Amino acid sequence: MTQGITLGTIQRPPGPPLTPGPIFFGTSSELTIVTELYHLTAQELATKLQAREISAEEVCHSFLQQIDRSESSVNAFITVTREAALVQAREIDRRRLNDERLPGLAGVPIAVKDNIVTKDTRTTCASRMLEEWKPVYDATVVGCLQAHDIVTLGKANLDEFAMGSTCENSAFNPTYNPWNLSRVPGGSSGGSAAAVAAGEAPWALGSDTGGSIRQPAAFCGLVGMKPTYGRVSRYGLVAFASSLDQIGPLSWTVTDNALLLNVIAGADPRDSTSTSSQTPDFTADIQTGIRGLRIGIIQELMGEGIDSEVRGAVEGAVKQLEALGAKTVPVNLPRTAVAVPTYYVIAAAEASSNLARFDGVRYGSAAPQPKDLIDLYTRTRALFGNEVKRRIMLGTYTLAAGYYDAYYKKAQNVRQLIGSDFARAWESCDILLSPTVPTTAFRVGEMMTDPLAMYLADIATVPVNLAGLPAVSLPCGQDSDGMPIGLQLIGQRLDEMTLYRAAYAYEQATEHHRRRPAEYFSPGD
Repeated sequence: MTQGITLGTIQRPPGPPLTPGPIFFGTSSELTIVTELYHLTAQELATKLQAREISAEEVCHSFLQQIDRSESSVNAFITVTREAALVQAREIDRRRLNDERLPGLAGVPIAVKDNIVTKDTRTTCASRMLEEWKPVYDATVVGCLQAHDIVTLGKANLDEFAMGSTCENSAFNPTYNPWNLSRVPGGSSGGSAAAVAAGEAPWALGSDTGGSIRQPAAFCGLVGMKPTYGRVSRYGLVAFASSLDQIGPLSWTVTDNALLLNVIAGADPRDSTSTSSQTPDFTADIQTGIRGLRIGIIQELMGEGIDSEVRGAVEGAVKQLEALGAKTVPVNLPRTAVAVPTYYVIAAAEASSNLARFDGVRYGSAAPQPKDLIDLYTRTRALFGNEVKRRIMLGTYTLAAGYYDAYYKKAQNVRQLIGSDFARAWESCDILLSPTVPTTAFRVGEMMTDPLAMYLADIATVPVNLAGLPAVSLPCGQDSDGMPIGLQLIGQRLDEMTLYRAAYAYEQATEHHRRRPAEYFSPGD
């Protein structure tokens, strides 16, 4: 494996030197050094590309070959843009050979969640409603990737219209967890997470409305960042719940994650909710350590309802952070118990409003030869899956006359109270800590007949979206079945840098980020 990091003098993405180290396969303690290109992190690939040790086309081929090997079992992608990726990679190689000035990450591949629009490449939102839709423009974040010559490998699977926590609600078949194919990868960004965990991409973009980046990151042993609301433009993200949605990165390492957030973050005049605050370099202070950092342990998320193995791993992480010099204090967020119903009222109401446009007239596949307008609407909207229909009906009900004040308005009031709980917590601590999810990955089919249980599993993640705060999930252990366990760190508004600093310190002190699913990262495969 690469023993150092030098991103050269060509628009160098700043960051710490690479810490050399082997990869663990599965739950084995045996160390194995790997050399396959698809085994490398984005940072390692960037190093080799700039040193001209490898070509962008070679990198692209390595990941496309891994996609060919893995997709029949994982199903992480809806669309693989094979030819377009190879054309882009060859053009990058040509420019590099001509000594043209290239961005530091030029030639590194990526997977993009299929609710982020891509010009002339179908964007389905995993729905029959948009099965053949090819947008005429790119999302802002896709434009950012192109400006940095990051090669898009394809569009990743998700729960339909990002509604779900298992990636089973896709019209194009479920995605499976590379760590154990009998488990789900999480959702709704399950395809993005599974693509990275199976070695099909070194990193990916997802979207997070109530935990849809962090939960699959936890289930697949990855780093997943939900940035501050407004930190990343939502222009070109097909809306689920507009006041909650946020695009963010998934990766194997904290440094990779910060590098990708550097690429996509920033103000956007096409998104009125994007922040005008200056975007920092998220890797700049990542190595400064956490001595004296005050970490609040959320008491409501460390007791009843949290799996014992998950709680044990998180408690071990707390001890490790203390050993690194952090100060931990117990913190109470008293409205945690009502965060889930508050979230599902608000999210469903906004989903009902946003999805009203898919009527076969303005957007969506129209039913053929309708008898009248009502017939057109009825038959067109039958294309929605069950989970989407469930949330539309719930949202429409809460917005109906006579129920608006009782449900939606009250939920918005509680949302403000949840924000005030966080505000009080910041008086005594710098960041907050909890499990990302109360359990490890669900078994396939386990939650499909009990949507309420699936909703309640979001208890640790949805408060963050309601308050518009940043949060990161990173691996902190494995359960007795070898499934990854996620640790969640929550930061103050626009303070992703402190989260990355704490996550990096913990990552470098442990080996969890080096573990890979053996079936997809076997030596010499």
